[in-house]
Amino acid sequence: MIQTLGKQLKEFRKDSILTPCFMVLEVVMEMIIPLMMASIIDKGVNVGDIHHIYKMGAFMVVAAAVGLWAGLMGGKYGARASAGFARNLRKGMYENIQTFSFANIDKYSTAGLVTRMTTDVTNIQNAYQMILRMCIRAFFSLICAMGMAFFISARLASIYLCAVIILGSILAIIIFFATRYFNQVFPKYDDLNESVQENVSAIRVVKAFVREDYERERFTTASGNLYNMFVKAERIVSMNSPVMMATVYTCIMLISWVGAKMVVHSSLETGQLMSLFTYCMNILMSLMMLSMVFVMISMSTASAKRIAEVLEEKSSLTNPENPDREVSDGSIAFEHVNFRYKEDAEEWVLKDINIDIHSGETIGIIGGTGSAKSSLVNLISRIYDVSEGSVKVGGKDVRGYDLETLRNEVAVVLQKNVLFSGTILENLRWGDENATREDCIRACKLACADDFIESFLDGYDTYIEQGGSNVSGGQKQRLCIARALLKKPKILILDDSTSAVDTATDARIRKAFREEIPNTTKIIIAQRISSVQQADRILVMENGEVNGFGTHEELLQNNEIYKDIYESQTNGNGDFDEAGGAK
Repeated sequence: MIQTLGKQLKEFRKDSILTPCFMVLEVVMEMIIPLMMASIIDKGVNVGDIHHIYKMGAFMVVAAAVGLWAGLMGGKYGARASAGFARNLRKGMYENIQTFSFANIDKYSTAGLVTRMTTDVTNIQNAYQMILRMCIRAFFSLICAMGMAFFISARLASIYLCAVIILGSILAIIIFFATRYFNQVFPKYDDLNESVQENVSAIRVVKAFVREDYERERFTTASGNLYNMFVKAERIVSMNSPVMMATVYTCIMLISWVGAKMVVHSSLETGQLMSLFTYCMNILMSLMMLSMVFVMISMSTASAKRIAEVLEEKSSLTNPENPDREVSDGSIAFEHVNFRYKEDAEEWVLKDINIDIHSGETIGIIGGTGSAKSSLVNLISRIYDVSEGSVKVGGKDVRGYDLETLRNEVAVVLQKNVLFSGTILENLRWGDENATREDCIRACKLACADDFIESFLDGYDTYIEQGGSNVSGGQKQRLCIARALLKKPKILILDDSTSAVDTATDARIRKAFREEIPNTTKIIIAQRISSVQQADRILVMENGEVNGFGTHEELLQNNEIYKDIYESQTNGNGDFDEAGGAK
């Protein structure tokens, strides 16, 4: 974990080294000043040597100035190092997430990833800055003050040593119990963020079903759980302050009592006693700072583990050593394909699939809900890998291709259509960042999106709100189809992506596909018979298996599921799932 996080320091290693150096210099200056003060009292004030007072006073001013400068430089470089470390952690996680396969992404919730990139990184940033500045300063100050105290009086310094041992033991116990609670806190942040995220993204549904009270109660529960865990942890940590203050006052009383006797018996100078009081406060304040650092470290340890988990996650899909970087055509072959999402799953999602699709063919896929239609096409662009068997594109196993090359030749319009904040043109150019305005217009005409775009006041420069909330479902689907067409793919997959458009527009889109992109292999998943009956061949899926594969006419004659779906939709006797699911 430490090695993984350490790699993210990169260009900030110099700042991470300079910060402790400046903090040590600041501590050295602070440790010298009490000795100078003692010298002024013992060799200047007590004997009336004004020259000595001036000289030591000048040295004290210089030491204070150097200490101030060192403190400022330590703060500057410490801030750069910690902020840069946090920046690199966020960047590293984000870049690694982009390489994840769907199987990797399934391991993490969206809210969990957001928490890791915000709250967890902030904890690490604060802890790292405290380690570089406060921890180094406190530790070195403790050692120097203890050394100076023993140099002045080993007898009185023994009181400090006992106090340090007792305090250290008590702080270790406090931190041990507090850490147990802090490890449980951050998963609670995930629950809180998830509640907020779902409420905001689905606010229309919440209001439509008048579920504000339920969502409010859900948020209150998540927030309350987080509150309770923090209260338990902070209650333990709060013991630190009274223990520390009790030790400080006990030390001061003992030093005053023992030190006063030593001054009376002339075994200790008055100035030296004052220096010991100063070192006493330095030692105990250093312990206080160290305890704060250890508490912060205990909090950030859980965050560090969560961040390292994301950074160390390796994609389950990788390129072979010498990948193929050219897809010859859009032919597809499924050879004895079995698939399940998890290796330990008992049931197969796809079972012994054997299909050959020729380049340029239009293939319709139909079947009941849960029949694994989407799972089947996800294997083509290698969103998931097959569990057994092989999927071939252009005559080659998809696992032999460079992932980027394969996915550039396979355009997928998913069931959940996603548009990003930006203009329509900016969204379209996700398909081809170098596409001209004319290319975008042509793609939109093929997707029957040009008409409604031109009706907007700003046309193709119309701004799309986050998630495409200012366009209808059908308009969103057509924009996503146009975006996919701009890739000029060899294979185009439409996963129920015309469900929100009317049948006439659906027919126009299919006609444009036949006439304008005849050499592109087109796979259309649909619930309407009208969307697939003109396809070259139609695949009927049931429970992850091929129930039928043929033309519209062939399936009407020899496939009962297809026949029932057709009759239910053309005669108006029921909906798709009722007909398909009856068989």
